[in-house]
Amino acid sequence: MGRGIRKRKLIPFAALAVVTAAVAASGASAKSAATPIKIAVLSDCQGAFGSFDGQDLAGVVSALSQYAGAKPVNANDPRKGWTGGQINGHPLKLVGIGCSNDKADTAIKVTKRLMEQLGADVMIGPLSGDESIAVANYAKQHPTKTFVDGSAGAQDTTLKVRAPNFFRFNGDGAMWNAGLGDLAYNKLGWKTAAVVADDYSFAWTSAAGFIAEFCGVGGKVTKRVFPPLNTTDYSSYAQQMPTNVDGTFVAVGGAGLIPFLKAYEQAHGPIDGKKFIGNLFWGTPGQFEQLSTRVVGAYVGGAGTAGDLATPAAKNYANNIIGKWFKTIPPFGAAAPQAASTFTFGYYANTWGLIKGLQAVKGDLSGGQKALQAALGKVTLASPYGPMKLDKNRQAIIPVYYQQLYSKGGKLAIKTVGYIPQVDQTFGGTFSTSTPPPGRTSPACVKRSLPWIGKTQHPKVTG
Repeated sequence: MGRGIRKRKLIPFAALAVVTAAVAASGASAKSAATPIKIAVLSDCQGAFGSFDGQDLAGVVSALSQYAGAKPVNANDPRKGWTGGQINGHPLKLVGIGCSNDKADTAIKVTKRLMEQLGADVMIGPLSGDESIAVANYAKQHPTKTFVDGSAGAQDTTLKVRAPNFFRFNGDGAMWNAGLGDLAYNKLGWKTAAVVADDYSFAWTSAAGFIAEFCGVGGKVTKRVFPPLNTTDYSSYAQQMPTNVDGTFVAVGGAGLIPFLKAYEQAHGPIDGKKFIGNLFWGTPGQFEQLSTRVVGAYVGGAGTAGDLATPAAKNYANNIIGKWFKTIPPFGAAAPQAASTFTFGYYANTWGLIKGLQAVKGDLSGGQKALQAALGKVTLASPYGPMKLDKNRQAIIPVYYQQLYSKGGKLAIKTVGYIPQVDQTFGGTFSTSTPPPGRTSPACVKRSLPWIGKTQHPKVTG
């Protein structure tokens, strides 16, 4: 019986310890590599901008699908989220999609649920200005979490709050209106103008860009009117609008734009489009079509986008990225034409920026996400509309386009007519961390020098 037993070769204790440690390390490495990256998204599915919820989420899911191996759950319903996707073996887990309503307190309540109760590592969003200021302040209190903007364009978010873990790969409202003051004064011949804007941080910022530039070149803003966001009856505000001015800048947006214009018509008669300039909502796909031909001839501030730009990058983004991953984006229909929306592109660009940051650190969120945040600050995007990089406050420097509305086959259409490259948040030195933030009386109407005056370019667009 002794001959049938094979002697086992004994492994010395020291060698055994090394093997055991190696196996343990291998297991730990595999476990670490599989650790999910928990992502939350904050959008508005209610309030003045609730109709753009689908565009927000289409931007997020398209970027994750294009650059991180994810796939939409439903090509006709972006709110269903995504499946799959990973960064260096780390699965991209959607922990929740928050529904806000353009109000700061709601945004923070939802953010706390996503980040603290559901345990998200990073968050994409929000949509609107007051929300983003609140979220940036929340980010300061939670330095081991990382936040990228959605489409919110309040100036204070990055210029005043300056949370080191909040990043914005889109412009603010003032930046988006670069070129319009020069256009109004030097091309349209406006010497005086009135301004009407929603009474909250984004619209103040949006109006600030027009006021700073129009006054900068010599124009005078004689009246500023601020109806509260989510107003339903604009009659009293429309009656306050003067008619003895050369033109009017309108930064009433979302669900309020059409009711305001109808109230204006009731108070003052038919609108002459050539005497109006609108902010981005006059050109947002899904919204501008509702304005009808009453506003033919009006100029429109963009949001760093140009849907008719005749470049391979712009066409590829619309047709082979947004149009590839989604067939429709409710409630506005076919997906590709909505690619240039402020909301689709904003959420897309911010998600893409986040992906590039995560790829730079190979999905490693250890160390309180400090490496990820450092990497995000260095991200550059070769966006469909031109290059973008972040400044020292983690705010994008962006290309800016503006458009004009015209009649095409009896329907309202839009064409890009102006381009200003590389606009930064100081707006040519107008704004800084020490200047008063945009508000009802700020900026003051004074002459100033801006570097792009008289230098607007005219991009090639499709017919």
